[in-house]
Amino acid sequence: MASKTLEIYSWNLNGIRAAAKKGLVDWFQLRKPDFVGLQEVRAAHKDIPPELLELPGYKTDFVAAERKGYSGVGIYSALPVEFRECLLGDQEMDAEGRLQEAQLGELRIINGYFPNGSGKNRDNSRIPFKLDFYARLRQRIQTAADQGERILVMGDWNTAHMPIDLARPKQNVKTSGFCPEERESFDQWIQSNWVDTFRHFHRGEGNYTWWSQRFGVREKNIGWRIDYILASPAAMEFVRGAAIHPHDLGSDHCPISVSLDPGVLTKG
Repeated sequence: MASKTLEIYSWNLNGIRAAAKKGLVDWFQLRKPDFVGLQEVRAAHKDIPPELLELPGYKTDFVAAERKGYSGVGIYSALPVEFRECLLGDQEMDAEGRLQEAQLGELRIINGYFPNGSGKNRDNSRIPFKLDFYARLRQRIQTAADQGERILVMGDWNTAHMPIDLARPKQNVKTSGFCPEERESFDQWIQSNWVDTFRHFHRGEGNYTWWSQRFGVREKNIGWRIDYILASPAAMEFVRGAAIHPHDLGSDHCPISVSLDPGVLTKG
């Protein structure tokens, strides 16, 4: 799968078993990604479709939540990779199966499914939990980033950072995903020198990664950009492009990607 650049993808599947029925294997064959971080897998290892558990050409790793059919993340790598445990030291957070880590040569990738701030009654009661998750992860890796380590943090962050990142910002200022405290927490990553790779290359409006499943919403592009690949300064030196792929179907989210110079994997 050699290419002029390394193609690194992130995609919230909203269930790997559902995505399998919608052509996920065909997507892999079409895109031929070098690395993919999946979120909201929502399946224990034994319940992942066999054709996706052992996809030819890829080494895989999955982290499931203790709660059945909830959360979960997965990685597919066509590159030599070492998988590592990624814990935040909080029992509730770590039980939800939201994080995993991969080391590809000199490149470290964190794949995350960040919490939604909505409680069971859509009351925003989980925002403090979400913000603590953001802070704990950033604290875990900030020193390494500051010291020049090449790190990507990818996934569904469940926050639209700026008004340009959702179709109807004025109507959603009290909705989890666009509340001021959530946006401020995301700001702290940017202020700590993490780069929003997509916004580095694309300044335009109408670029979204998630759409409600209500009829016609995706066709009208009434969406939110809540999926991101953030790069540490040292990793950003190797990023050659970033993209959103709204026409890749199979989930209420679409995949996002970055193209990297292969030199990111080696010293020098």
